[in-house]
Amino acid sequence: MRKWIRTMITITLLTQGMVFGQQIRNNICFDFYGHTFNLELSASIINRLPDSLSEAYIWESYRKANSGRYRPILDSLLTYRKQNELNDWIYYQLIRKTAEAISPKKENYERYTFYKWFLMVKSGYDARLTISGNRIIFYVHTDEDISDIPYLVYKDRKYMCLNHHDYAYADLNKTPPDHMISIPEAKEAFSYKVTRMPDFRPESYADKQLYFSYGHKAYHFDIKLNPGVQDLFANYPVVDFESYFNIPLSKETYGSLIPILKKTVTGMKQKKGVDYLMRFTRYAFLYEDDDRNFGREKRLSPEQTLFAQYSDCDDRAALFFYLVKEIYNLPMIALLYPTHITMAVRFDKPIGQPIIYNGKIYSVCEPTPQKENLPIGQLSAKLRHIPYEIVYAYDPR
Repeated sequence: MRKWIRTMITITLLTQGMVFGQQIRNNICFDFYGHTFNLELSASIINRLPDSLSEAYIWESYRKANSGRYRPILDSLLTYRKQNELNDWIYYQLIRKTAEAISPKKENYERYTFYKWFLMVKSGYDARLTISGNRIIFYVHTDEDISDIPYLVYKDRKYMCLNHHDYAYADLNKTPPDHMISIPEAKEAFSYKVTRMPDFRPESYADKQLYFSYGHKAYHFDIKLNPGVQDLFANYPVVDFESYFNIPLSKETYGSLIPILKKTVTGMKQKKGVDYLMRFTRYAFLYEDDDRNFGREKRLSPEQTLFAQYSDCDDRAALFFYLVKEIYNLPMIALLYPTHITMAVRFDKPIGQPIIYNGKIYSVCEPTPQKENLPIGQLSAKLRHIPYEIVYAYDPR
């Protein structure tokens, strides 16, 4: 993965407590996943703090920012996005950090949210603001299947709420869509897919030891994990299984785990190697339901699962898929039951109870601890007569 560059922008900032319009040259920088980002902005785009939240204030703020010198900031953001091939979700994290540098969230939430929206629409995204009571609600259009966060459908377009986490227990689905503030030229759909991780600095990683026994032999792994991954996915929603299963590891984490696993399974027959990965995923981590762990459904990326103290069946299915894909690149399917998800792999010769999908035979590989010590090809007894749905199918060919 190409290393991330440092972006340097010169800054003129209106500082807190000064008379509006007075300018002081000042360098402001923030950390963006281990890299220093220096911002420079003109006071010509700094809006007043709102006396009260209203559409009139938002439009007044837009006219001022739009007529001011916002292009240097926007050009730098877009250049950084292109050079580093940022996915939309990671680009949005950069916009969040930039808005925080322009107008700190704790100083005034409404103005901070305005700048997030302004930079998103100027980047081309169909993002919208609306006011519900005394709350400013921030939406973005997506074509993807996203769940567990509030959304609206307006003119056959789905808009997901980007700031729902700032309004705990609020019913944001009742916001009137006819009053959403938008910019006509901003038409792009936003994607939640994460197919590239930031190139974190090597020194920003921490070490973690994992222990696991297989065939009466103890294995231990010293893996490198970056705390920035937790921040990156802090408010990440529940995405569709294809998007979820294909979230990669960051560079240093990959390098500290995948080559060692490849070396370990070298010399093993393919099925034994997959069995090793299945049992590693099953027993190297402590299990806990999401409801008890987080109080809600939350799917951890493979790197988050390596990082977390506890994980559930969704998390292990995604990690197992990632490991098998990287090491053996075999066809796989995900089987979703009412209260469980598990995986099945297609070998040259199937094992155990067959799972047939599109005329092909797959063998169950259970990556989550069960009451039984399940080998490849065997389902837990409690699932054998329960219907399931194939929610994701991977075929390398």
